[in-house]
Amino acid sequence: MRYGFEVPETIGTLLARVRGERGISQLRLAERLCASSGAATVTRSEISRWEREERIPSGYWLGWLAATLELPLEQLERAAAAARRRRRALPIPPPNWTEHVAGVYVRSVS
Repeated sequence: MRYGFEVPETIGTLLARVRGERGISQLRLAERLCASSGAATVTRSEISRWEREERIPSGYWLGWLAATLELPLEQLERAAAAARRRRRALPIPPPNWTEHVAGVYVRSVS
């Protein structure tokens, strides 16, 4: 806890933590999601993207993740919302600027 408040866990860290605690591989979680949902569209790569928060699972997949991992849907929804808030808070460099080092932007020479 920093600054007197708890930082909410994001969906990527939640999925990776729960999967690790239960000893489930990304491939096995993907297989379980496909089997329970009846949709063969989730792969190990998609689980990895969710954990790295390159993508955030939709409400449809949050429901299946809740059932598969036996977690409250509300916990997953809060974690997904936290990831979306964090994603929006990341700085977007202005046009013609590039990130030189983390948080330091320089004008690109065209």
